[in-house]
Amino acid sequence: MQLMSLKSANLLLFFIYFIQFYSHTHSRTFTFSNGCSSDVWVGTQPNGGIPILAEGGFALAAGETMSLVAEEGWGGRFWGRTGCTFDADGIGSCETGDCGGLLRCAGAGGDPPASLAEFTLNGANGDDFYDVSLVDGYNMEIRIIPSGGNGTCGSPGCTTNLNPQCPEALQVLSGGTVVACKSACAAFGSPQYCCTDAYGSPTTCPPTTYSKAFKSACPTAYSYAYDDASSTFTCTGADYKISFCTSGSPSSSGGGGGSQSPPPPGTGILSPPSSSAAEKLVQSLITHMLNSFICATAIISLLIQCKKSLHH
Repeated sequence: MQLMSLKSANLLLFFIYFIQFYSHTHSRTFTFSNGCSSDVWVGTQPNGGIPILAEGGFALAAGETMSLVAEEGWGGRFWGRTGCTFDADGIGSCETGDCGGLLRCAGAGGDPPASLAEFTLNGANGDDFYDVSLVDGYNMEIRIIPSGGNGTCGSPGCTTNLNPQCPEALQVLSGGTVVACKSACAAFGSPQYCCTDAYGSPTTCPPTTYSKAFKSACPTAYSYAYDDASSTFTCTGADYKISFCTSGSPSSSGGGGGSQSPPPPGTGILSPPSSSAAEKLVQSLITHMLNSFICATAIISLLIQCKKSLHH
């Protein structure tokens, strides 16, 4: 009886260490790249009950790259904020995408209009679901590039600067310059643009003139609420790059722009990280390796103990 109790205890410990080992070795990397000519302040917002990454936001200098590690099953959204000013305590404001005047958004979303990169990792059937959304309007170029995954793994984005061509009724101005372009829903608030009330289904809420203009400029991005067919992408087990201003245009409007063709699906293009990002990646890898070594050592020790117990 004592031998069986010892075996049961050791087996329980084995599974505990195995689960710990598994959780440490299954994670994803989001890499953020700023191709703009000025700084971008990235916002992060998780879905309900999911950990906040990077306390909700961070600054990304022009030309800089930074990486964040998320656990399997993470879901939420990222966006770029422009024209921001923060004090030493991280208090201030942004011209676009502001989240309550905080550098670290702490779970809050960005004020529309803002171009969004949205993710659900390891969702239905183990697939990742992701998209670039202009449903809340547009403030800057953004693209998602998967790396190392399986499946179709397309690369959605809006790589055209829409601000110079934004209809007057949708324009957000700062100092006389268009810095963002509202959605028709935000600008007019009527059910036909917001897909609510009598327009609350795909059949009763077709694309409008405004959403068609967004779709024409950015074919792989969500242009309105029911734009699912050509705008939701799937991949399995990938890491993801979120690239701002892929054509090299300014983060705030006022010229520049142009479009850049996305890479073929699944090509997995990933720019080399900056030195600071590389250091963080190395630290993350070392931590995972140490955790793996500790777990492996514990498992071997338990197996040896089990073998000795069986001989006795």
